[in-house]
Amino acid sequence: MKNKLSLAIAGLGTVGAGTLQLLETHRDLLSARCGRAIEVVAVSARDRSRDRGVSLEGYKWFDDPVDMARDCGADVVVELIGGSEGPARDVCDAAIAAGRHVVTANKALVALHGSDLAARAEAATVTLAFEAAVAGGIPVIKALREGLAGNGVSSLHGILNGTCNYILTTMRETGRPFEDVLAEAQTLGYAEADPSFDIDGVDAAHKLAILTSVAFGCDVDFDGVHIEGIRHVAAEDIAYATELGYRIKLLGITERTKAGVLQRVYPAMVPLGAPIAAVEGVYNGVVAEGDFVGTTMFEGRGAGAGPTASAVVADVVDIALGRMTPTFGIPVEMLSRTPSLSLNERVGLYYIRLMVQDTTGVFADIATTLRDANISIESAIQRARSDSGFVPVVLTTHETQEAAIQEALSSLDRLESVAETPRMIRIESM
Repeated sequence: MKNKLSLAIAGLGTVGAGTLQLLETHRDLLSARCGRAIEVVAVSARDRSRDRGVSLEGYKWFDDPVDMARDCGADVVVELIGGSEGPARDVCDAAIAAGRHVVTANKALVALHGSDLAARAEAATVTLAFEAAVAGGIPVIKALREGLAGNGVSSLHGILNGTCNYILTTMRETGRPFEDVLAEAQTLGYAEADPSFDIDGVDAAHKLAILTSVAFGCDVDFDGVHIEGIRHVAAEDIAYATELGYRIKLLGITERTKAGVLQRVYPAMVPLGAPIAAVEGVYNGVVAEGDFVGTTMFEGRGAGAGPTASAVVADVVDIALGRMTPTFGIPVEMLSRTPSLSLNERVGLYYIRLMVQDTTGVFADIATTLRDANISIESAIQRARSDSGFVPVVLTTHETQEAAIQEALSSLDRLESVAETPRMIRIESM
């Protein structure tokens, strides 16, 4: 049997503790699969006394994770600290400089600095692996980079944030408002005390930027992602979506065209029959379109100790077996500098919800406003009169351009008969 593969783990939170537990539970299985033992030799975290549910006996402790990455003597440094700057980035820099392989679950770090880290890893002839950074335990990076290596991928879409998917699923099932379900998600541990990264779409955008690079062989371009979250999605929108034959999901979508790449994260209505519509609760799902394979879908748990640790250890196993794959599927110097397209280039269907005065001629004003923006109405729902003097009007459009919709929304908001800011959700035909 070959010499053991030694690991140093920086960060002993939920994922770090889960990784230690998995490595201990499947010590013999991993040894058999790798033809060599995998052994943790060093760890680092902020609080040495904290009970993590796993034993730390036998591991060399480092108070400073950067010192550990530089001096631990391990073959692989596993970075599970998180964050795009500070200790997490310094750990990866130090490990690569010391000639050590790096495994990370840090989507923000890879999304913002992935190309630079990959270039330095390739120059040092070490691996930079990040399966755990996207979609938890779903092996979507490996699938795109290796399983679909014989395909040209033209588009990809997915549910990349379990917190948002849980909130939208629960809102649909219970009819409860966003704020109420968010509070429940925080109580259950599905949402952070400060949930902004999740519900404002940033977490999903980090993951989408990484997937785009792997799928299309281009530089990671987080700044090129259009980002919207789910704060404005109301219970009535979800009810109307069901009535119209849709589900509302926070989607990450990336498409490659001759003009460039269009990356966006936003809540979207998807047909009930679309595979992604059936992905519920805290689950993630990714759908890719390959020119030879057609449509492929990957679904599973997108977060948590077990699924994420599973992905971390999968990368460690590849290193143990000597599988050296370029970080993003092709060498960094060959990654294309593909232009990022503006969302204004999007052409598609739209849902619009208005709260209007219950007076004669209001619908005619709305129709005229949309006509002036060159937008055609596909369907309309207008509820019965109410005692409040205001009624909801729900419209769906025929195919039109994003820029036209934004112009129309501004014009509708200026109508005296429109009582609230118009709400728009994009419809994706999948």
